[in-house]
Amino acid sequence: MKKTSWYIAGLHFECLECGRCCSGPEEGYIWITRPEIELAAEFLKIPAGQFRKQYLKRVGLRTSIIEHSVTKDCIFLRQVKGNKQCIIYPVRPNQCRTWPFWASNLENPGSWNETAQRCPGINRGKYYGFENIQEIKKKHKWWKDKK
Repeated sequence: MKKTSWYIAGLHFECLECGRCCSGPEEGYIWITRPEIELAAEFLKIPAGQFRKQYLKRVGLRTSIIEHSVTKDCIFLRQVKGNKQCIIYPVRPNQCRTWPFWASNLENPGSWNETAQRCPGINRGKYYGFENIQEIKKKHKWWKDKK
């Protein structure tokens, strides 16, 4: 028997651009793929090798964007005109694009509502139907839509 997801009726989310999803206090991983590295380096107008050396770390076989050593904020979350903003937002990694529809946040209503304690955009704004959420969760090669 196929398990029915608790969010079958859909969920609401509206990004308020607060930067909390990119902030500490815990350390984490911001996974980035080879094509995303190339796009981000190009966006910042630096060679991919320099981008790797300056902003990334290897974690086993994967690559993660580094975090600020004290705040644990993503290194690309910066103060811009008094607000925290992602300076690579147009080319942000898939992990960032799929927030808050991560498997860990969608495990059960409790994990979703716990995440909402940190993210004020959860449970408000735009409606995402079940099928739409499933598509967001499955999409990994967002850059192919850019061409």
